[in-house]
Amino acid sequence: MFHDSWSTVRTVLREAAGTLYHIGIVTLSAGIALLLPVSATYFLSFWSRVEHDKFSLIAMEMAVAIFLIVCLNYFRRSMRDRALATVATGAGLVSFFPRRTRGAQRRIKQLKEEQGTGRTISIIGSSGHSTFVDQVGGLSSVLDKCLGARIMLVNPYSQEASMRIQAINHPEFTLDTFREEIRQSIQLLKRLKAMGKSVKLKLYSDAPLIKLVILGDYLWLQHYHADLDIQTMPEYVLQHNCKDHSLYTLYAHYFVQRWESAEIPEYDLDTDELVYRNRTGNEIRRERFQIEAVPEAIETPLESLELTAEPA
Repeated sequence: MFHDSWSTVRTVLREAAGTLYHIGIVTLSAGIALLLPVSATYFLSFWSRVEHDKFSLIAMEMAVAIFLIVCLNYFRRSMRDRALATVATGAGLVSFFPRRTRGAQRRIKQLKEEQGTGRTISIIGSSGHSTFVDQVGGLSSVLDKCLGARIMLVNPYSQEASMRIQAINHPEFTLDTFREEIRQSIQLLKRLKAMGKSVKLKLYSDAPLIKLVILGDYLWLQHYHADLDIQTMPEYVLQHNCKDHSLYTLYAHYFVQRWESAEIPEYDLDTDELVYRNRTGNEIRRERFQIEAVPEAIETPLESLELTAEPA
């Protein structure tokens, strides 16, 4: 209710801002037209005093030169920024969040809610805990409003995951902690499926490279760096356009290739089994997959630390 009311208020303010902008332009134009005769008279009077004073004339010439230098530099910088904006638009880049500050977190969550409501979303992540299990995660409320979801997470029993977690060597981040986060993510997806949403989960065994979220015509992208916390990594927003060379098309195609890979099994949320299929999509075998709950689960979401160090 509050979200709908706030959206209406923002729409009204946006329309009012456009109207006030045009009123301001018309008022400014009228004011300049009315002041032109007075300004011309003042300028002629001022010039008659300055043209015979060498010091004043030199000072005015220097002031005009500085003004022209500033204007030309601003014009050149504007042209360069316009060229960069054209490149970014062609690549599909529409937003960039360099640091995950508190204000940026609120803005990111708001944008994801607007873009993901009533859509089928696609996600590649690590454990998914701080993304959609934690209540302050960027997708915690989006999953409740989406039509369905295709999610890919790391298999916590894979050898690559174990090696990288051991390489991190963080006292609060163990293999049991990571498996507990995966278990909580699976429980959340089971509840969403019980609500009637079309939810599918796949578990890949290799190390995570990117954190990718597709919300309709928008794609959110982060990079799992080898040495840095993912929460400090910049987040990019790409938008789909009619140009085939946009980065949105590239990463969307990457997700489809990963999702349709026969090497990545699907997790059956009803039977807790890994379903392996061949290239034609026919089922070839099933494996039991059950993560036992950790007696003392770590409450702090640690997806920002997970799998961010190179193997020893």
